[in-house]
Amino acid sequence: MPTGPAPARHAATRGRVSGWTWPVVAVLALVLGLAGGVAGSIAHDELNANDGPGSVRDGLAGVDIVETPPLAAADGSIAAVAQELLPSTVQVSAEHDGQANGATGSGFVLDKQGHVVTNNHVVADAAKSDGKIAIVDHEGNRYDATVVGRSPVYDLAVLYSEDAERLAPAALGASRSLQVGEGVVAIGSPLGLSSTVTAGIVSALQRPVSTGDAASESSYINAVQTDAAINPGNSGGPLVNLRGQVVGVNSAIATTGGGGFGTESGNIGVGFAIPVEQVRITADQILRTGEARYPVIGAQVQTGQDDGSGAKIDKVNDGTPAADSGLRAGDVIVAVEGARVTDGIALIVAIRSHQPGETLEFTVLRGGDERSVEVTLDSEVG
Repeated sequence: MPTGPAPARHAATRGRVSGWTWPVVAVLALVLGLAGGVAGSIAHDELNANDGPGSVRDGLAGVDIVETPPLAAADGSIAAVAQELLPSTVQVSAEHDGQANGATGSGFVLDKQGHVVTNNHVVADAAKSDGKIAIVDHEGNRYDATVVGRSPVYDLAVLYSEDAERLAPAALGASRSLQVGEGVVAIGSPLGLSSTVTAGIVSALQRPVSTGDAASESSYINAVQTDAAINPGNSGGPLVNLRGQVVGVNSAIATTGGGGFGTESGNIGVGFAIPVEQVRITADQILRTGEARYPVIGAQVQTGQDDGSGAKIDKVNDGTPAADSGLRAGDVIVAVEGARVTDGIALIVAIRSHQPGETLEFTVLRGGDERSVEVTLDSEVG
């Protein structure tokens, strides 16, 4: 069994990045759910079309994913969901700081070709240091795995193991069809306890949250919020609806600010999952090219304000979409595509919910006057 969890990497606290918080839980700090340190088939030549192991020339279109719900609505008990999804959920064990199995998390089988989705923060250290990564299925079988690509921005990574091709892929659903109060199930390896199932409801949708800290990579999530128990080690595991479809990837938990995994930093009923729509987009990019891209406008924005008045621009870089559209330092963006923007984190999440090349309408306050500005998104690798 992997080693026990060590102190966690925390999200930016209120003193540094507070834009994600909401009034009733303003004292909460997001903590990544890491354990152990951070916390028809296609031919193989098609898989390796882009140099790296596990790459696929046609992305998701070139692999066998499953989208049909395995369960009818009337059959959607927690027990039935667990029976369907446990064979498609894996424990991820990765080297961290030179320690074998130093980081553990969870993941789910993406397709019939041996690809697994997990969180970037579970495998980031191993990927940087060429450390060993393994996945363990629900029967305890262990398979060596490699990183196809990863996205720190969206906290996602795709792994590949040729030996895992026999594992059953999880069915992919849609988070946009979820309703607050709907039942969901989280499956993973919290605290190294493999094949653990917890259940709850969707407690909020489109919750802008940020994870990471000033010394490490940060991600911004337009999250599905759930009260299903999520603990360190659940990271990268699936959040599943009651028809057995993956609707999100568990990525972060809220705590009362504990500095490590102890009495103050476990589950308190507020967890966050990356919507499966973003998982599809990022996985497709990674399979095609080995890297992911995210949209940018080329402006720096304040992330510390919390009065709900909008996102204030500190600086506009020359030659960027923001500059081309006429945005200026001091402008306050209050809406994107008609959806209210309350602060800097909300703006970043709103932009990253779209794709490079899209043209978005920003509602801007300048000198007390409201105006509309169209911005065509550029992209960066991350």
